[in-house]
Amino acid sequence: MTEPVVRIPGAKVALSTASVYPESTATAFEIAARLGYDGVEVMVWTDPVSQDIEALRRLSDYHGVPVLAVHAPCLLITQRVWSTDPWVKLQRARTAAEKLGASTVVVHPPFRWQRSYAREFVRGIWRMEGETDVRFAVENMYPWRYRDREMLAYAPDWDPTNDDYRHFTVDLSHTATARHDALAMVGRMGDRLAHVHLADGNGSAKDEHLVPGRGSQPCAELLEGLAGSGFDGHVVVEVNTRRAMSAAEREADLAEALAFTRLHLGSPTGVPGK
Repeated sequence: MTEPVVRIPGAKVALSTASVYPESTATAFEIAARLGYDGVEVMVWTDPVSQDIEALRRLSDYHGVPVLAVHAPCLLITQRVWSTDPWVKLQRARTAAEKLGASTVVVHPPFRWQRSYAREFVRGIWRMEGETDVRFAVENMYPWRYRDREMLAYAPDWDPTNDDYRHFTVDLSHTATARHDALAMVGRMGDRLAHVHLADGNGSAKDEHLVPGRGSQPCAELLEGLAGSGFDGHVVVEVNTRRAMSAAEREADLAEALAFTRLHLGSPTGVPGK
């Protein structure tokens, strides 16, 4: 007989809707409900349902799966989603989070060519946090690499710990791509770490988002550290299942990721990054 998994009060495990791509946002809710995730993080992108608050509310109610976080449309392919003005995008993400009962908006640092937005980004994020109870958790990114060349694509910095934010998101696929020490970054984030994107990677120039445990990142150590620290944010499984040969294979990967997360969140070892 297996021992029951101990869950940390306040810490919930969510499925990013990006984890089912190229399947739809609606499919993510269905899979999250079937596998027993605590909720979803909605990646706002070109899928019209991801942009529609009422449609998301209906999916949440129908499947009994809450929306725990909203990922603002910060990708190259979402340049025109919810306006071309990046501040309008964040305002709409905040409104979506408030109406759906989500606690967190995940946001990437600006692209370097978004010069005006980048100049005001740190001050603007602080201002927006002061206008709502929703947390704006700025996510670590990575340098872009091609062969032996490296381009710094984000400003003020791909590493948000080099600037002053109230809340952070750590993404372990991004630390792998940056070839950066994930636990050291988490240590710098300290009690401002509000949100985790759990995925793995092997240090490829490509952002891999492997199922946790299949790469070189300290996924287990991070989760166990969170368990010992009283972390009350959300852990979001954000993995790439595009190569799955079938719906059953995709679902098996997402079930494996959930089991890994539950296992190590139930095994506290101390403060992460220390």
